Amino acid sequence: MSLAPNLSELIARARSDLRMGMPVVLRSENGAALAIAAEDLSPARLDDLRGLGEAFLAITARRAETLSARAYDSDLARLVLPDDADVAWIEAVANPADDLTHPMKGPFQSLRGGKAQCARAAIALAKSARLLPAAVMVGIDNAYELAATHGLTLLPVEPALPLMADLAPLHDMIHARVPLLAAEKSRVHVFRPDDGGEEHYVVEVGRPDRSKPVLARLHSACFTGDIFGSMKCDCGPQLNAALAQMGEEGEGILLYLNQEGRGIGHANKMRAYSLQDQGFDTVEANHRLGFEDDERDFRIGAAILKEMGFGGVRLMTNNPNKIARMEDQGVMVTERVPLKVGENRYNEAYLATKARKSGHLL
Repeated sequence: MSLAPNLSELIARARSDLRMGMPVVLRSENGAALAIAAEDLSPARLDDLRGLGEAFLAITARRAETLSARAYDSDLARLVLPDDADVAWIEAVANPADDLTHPMKGPFQSLRGGKAQCARAAIALAKSARLLPAAVMVGIDNAYELAATHGLTLLPVEPALPLMADLAPLHDMIHARVPLLAAEKSRVHVFRPDDGGEEHYVVEVGRPDRSKPVLARLHSACFTGDIFGSMKCDCGPQLNAALAQMGEEGEGILLYLNQEGRGIGHANKMRAYSLQDQGFDTVEANHRLGFEDDERDFRIGAAILKEMGFGGVRLMTNNPNKIARMEDQGVMVTERVPLKVGENRYNEAYLATKARKSGHLL
């Protein structure tokens, strides 16, 4: 009998630790490192890390490009912390909030060499925790002793990285009848992943025939648009229009996926909004934060559809990438159903950027 956590549970624990401002121990074949999320770093914890050795800041290549820092590790950069670097300096490098008011942040010295796996794991964990993709790190020799002495999570990097990239199995935990204004004959399903990540929801309108393509919508959660009626995006109108059409047709599947802000989380989405107020478009804002254009995982939608018995869909979307990803995952898209609603004077530039840079059909 073993009550010890398995690898998936260790990853979930490490993700949670970073969100709470706790350090984690990452052990690679090429060495080990202690890592802590840059945005949750306290002065006391920074002093503790410095006491263990030469600290560095791991950031993504997207953020490094903004800072004109060398990304010798291709997908990331490891920046040496200057002797006088404090928490404010780290915050300014990791967070682009003051890039326009204080654009000159360098020069930076980037580490080079083949020992970036721990930094890669730290950034992947930060992203999955919906934090800024930046971590303060220090190389260590006594990984097991340090973890045991201080009660820290120790994560083996090589087996963990591919597991984090894989899609965790999703399970339909429970479903119940929920009459909606747009469709009274509806049920809501709750899907929970094995890896401790966010739950996802499905609104099943009517009793769709599993042998035929179903009218479907993959809708990414938008707290501001769906609930408060934000006019900075078209999410709320799209959600309502999709449910209304399903109600009219008497059946449909709406997947409500917890991938706020194109998969970067609500706090980072608000950071992106703040950057948009400074004049950056939605893609530029994501890049400055250290993210890709779109961090969502559309495999989740395909997995849920297949779990529910659907092999084909009439997909309500303006995004050709969704169609491609569904078909890549074995879900046949027999028709693209346009969903052009919600344009207003506040989101005109946002929608134009989606069309110009992300290929949306608007």
